This record gives sequence, C-alpha cells and structure tokens, in this order.
Amino acid sequence: MAEISAELIARITAAGQQHVLRFFDELSYDDQENLKSQLEAVNWESLPALAAEYVVKRPETAIPDDLAPAGYFRISDAGMAKRYAEADARGIELLKQGKICCLTVAGGQGTRLGFDAPKGTYPIGPVSNRTLFEYFASSILRLSEKYNCSIPWYIMTSPINRAATENFFKAHNFFGLAEKDLFFFTQGTMPAFGLDGKLLMSSKSSLALSPDGHGGTLLALRRSGALDKMKQDGTEIVSYFQVDNPLVPVVSPRFAGLLALENAEVGAIVLSKTGPFEKLGNFCMSCGRTMIIEYSDLPAELAEKRNADGSLQYSAGSPAIHVFSRNYIERLTAGNSLQLPWHRADKKIASINDAGELCTPADNNGVKLESFIFDALPLAEKVILFEGDRNELFAPTKNLTGVDSVESCRRMISDRNARRLAACGVDIPRNADGSCNAEIEIDPRLVCDDADAAALVAATGLKAILPGQKVAL
Repeated sequence: MAEISAELIARITAAGQQHVLRFFDELSYDDQENLKSQLEAVNWESLPALAAEYVVKRPETAIPDDLAPAGYFRISDAGMAKRYAEADARGIELLKQGKICCLTVAGGQGTRLGFDAPKGTYPIGPVSNRTLFEYFASSILRLSEKYNCSIPWYIMTSPINRAATENFFKAHNFFGLAEKDLFFFTQGTMPAFGLDGKLLMSSKSSLALSPDGHGGTLLALRRSGALDKMKQDGTEIVSYFQVDNPLVPVVSPRFAGLLALENAEVGAIVLSKTGPFEKLGNFCMSCGRTMIIEYSDLPAELAEKRNADGSLQYSAGSPAIHVFSRNYIERLTAGNSLQLPWHRADKKIASINDAGELCTPADNNGVKLESFIFDALPLAEKVILFEGDRNELFAPTKNLTGVDSVESCRRMISDRNARRLAACGVDIPRNADGSCNAEIEIDPRLVCDDADAAALVAATGLKAILPGQKVAL
C-alpha cells in the first residue's frame, strides 16, 4: 500500500479538502500512487483563498479609473517606413543568426469541430486537406530555407493530447523538420472546484483536472526544460501563436525586429475590431502599463465610445499573436513560479458523488480556473503593439461553420492566395460581390510571402485561374 505523509494529510486537512482521501484505502497500489502524485502537486495553502475569491463568490473585473485605449504602430504609416525597413533587416539578421524560435499553443482537442483528436491534426487545407500542424511545419521549413537558418519549434500540448500529438508527428516523419528542432512539452493542470469550493474528483483515484490555460505556457517552458534549451541554443526571441490559425506568420521578421530595436520585452499584434463587441480582447493602458480587458468585461459604454470621426476609441483587438524576449520569460518565471490572476469558467464537470459513483451533470456544477497569457503584459517594462492585417494573418478555426470556423478559415486561405496571385498578374475569377470564384491553395513550403508568390508565378508561368476551379500549387 502506498503511503501519504502525515505532513501532506495535514496540509490537505488545513485546506478543508480532506474528502479527496475518502476512497484512498480501497484503491489499488497503482491508483494510490496516481492520486498521491496529483495531491503532492497541488498548492494546498493557496486553495482556500482561490475558492473564496473565484468560486464561492463570482469575481468582477475592476475597470481602472484611468483606463485609456492603447496606442500602437500602424501598419500603413509613411513616417515609419525607415523604421520598418530597419526592423525588417534586424529581424532577418536575427533569423539568420538562429536567434528566433516558434512556440505553438496546441493543447486543445477538435471537439467543437466534431473531431476527436488534437486540433493541430485537423485537415484545414481547402484543396489539399493538409493539417494545421503541416501548415506551420511547412512555413518553418520555407523560412529556414529562405534565410539559411535553423528555427526550433516548441509545441505545448495538454496532458490528454501529448502522446497523440507526438505520434502524429512521428507518423508524418516530422513533416521534414529535423527531430532535434522539435520540443514537445505539457502545460500544467488545475483541479476543478465544485460550486461550494470543494475539489471535484473524476474518479476515486483522480482529481478532476483541467489545463491551467495558455497563461501557464511561460511557467511550463521553465519546468519542462524548454527555457534552458532556448538559452543553450542562443534563442533571444520567441514567436508565439495558437494552433487554430493557419494564416499566422510563424515568424514575422518585421515584428521580431521591431521588438529588438525597441528593446521591448513583449510584442503583441493588434487587429482593428470589426465592431464594439467583437470577441477580441481590448488593448488598453492604465498606470503606464499595457493590458488587455476581455471583450466580456469591457463596459458597453466604453466599448461603444467613439472618436470625433466616428471610429471606435477602443478599436485595438488582440488575436493572441505575440513575440517575447527570452530574458523576459526567464525573469517572469524566476523561482519556478509565476503569479498571474485566474479567470473563472463555469462548466459541466463529470465527477463522483459521496458514494464514488460518476455523475454527469445536466447543468454547470463546477468551476475551472485558467490563467491567460495576456495578463503577463502589465508585468513587462516595455510592450510594443503592432497593427496587423486580419485578411493576411488571422483565420481562427474555432467552430465548424459560421464566424471563426473551418468554413471561414478555408475561404480566407483561398482569398489570401488569390490576392497574392492577382498581385503577380494572374487573372482571378470573381463573383458578383468581388470574392474569389475558385478554391486556391498554395503550399506554404513554397510561399511564405509576396516575394515567394511572385517567384512561383514566374516559375510556373501561371496566367489565369478558371471559374470554380480547385487549384493546389
């Protein structure tokens, strides 16, 4: 029989959570060891305060009195042309020196897409059905070839999809990438609470655990050894993006170069919001610090507030595309800890009752706590915000149809390719509303920017796309 130390039992009891040991004596040795390891990983001293602040009562986001819209570098600013050229050169120099890596948050499953596998394995290509992971891998390969460099790729999984993700890469021979340049690591977990503040258990031998949110990425980098590897490799800048957005530039030389030139610790891409209530976090300023106020927390009177020309005052939305300096991540996670605020999510959580029977609730019965990576922004000494063109870099795949869906993502992939080909003189068929009347997919292994597209058109002699045609280049 496995033994739990008296010290751990005392900590659990002091937290008022002794019910988690209710079935311990009737478990097998392996199950006891499993539960014991979970219990040892919990910060029991912090639980009472977490339950009181985030579970028993519903926390409210305090809006600072001095809140103001954040300023940012505009994508089309003639006065910045020289600075952007310098940023391009610096970013390319950093790439060639091997000082930039990619970081993908890929802990999600494709459940909302009707897909029972890691979301990164979802076939998103409108013609080829290439997966999200293949899009990123091919883009990394193209950049590596273009700038004669090595670009390490760090992929954060969740406990439930780590093995499936690694097996997928192995089955596809790592999509041509060197295995040594790939680093898989797992994000942390948080136990779920019942509405009374008591921890829920998914079985007699396991707490009800869930991923701790993308805010846990930075600490997971340190605890997994990834941060040590970055330092050993000479990595200075980390290009961060989420797995559901195939249009994202895996590395933007201009964005990374601007971070370096401005001596900033964090950079964030800004999108101009489509309306006051678009589901993007809002970039704001308070006490001289950059922060994001979630779309659900920004009061309507602020969300709808307009400038004299009719434009939204709070127009800067976040697509969760960042660059971080490695030194900043090291500073923030020093001491193997990271203090970010938690965010509450009410959920239906399957859990056992007092008799040890698993119950699946019809209504929300519990709370999951997550940390968000954007809460690291106010902790940075300097943040740069850089405007992006959503048609070029933002096509999230969150639903099967409708807004931010597989449907819209595939259309945006095709539309971006159509724009690139049209700029090279290729005749593109159009519908009456001006949209592309074809499905066009260009292999990201061949094209990562407009210059590559021009070279491809010149090499293939492509002149026109036919109406309704499915084209894979």
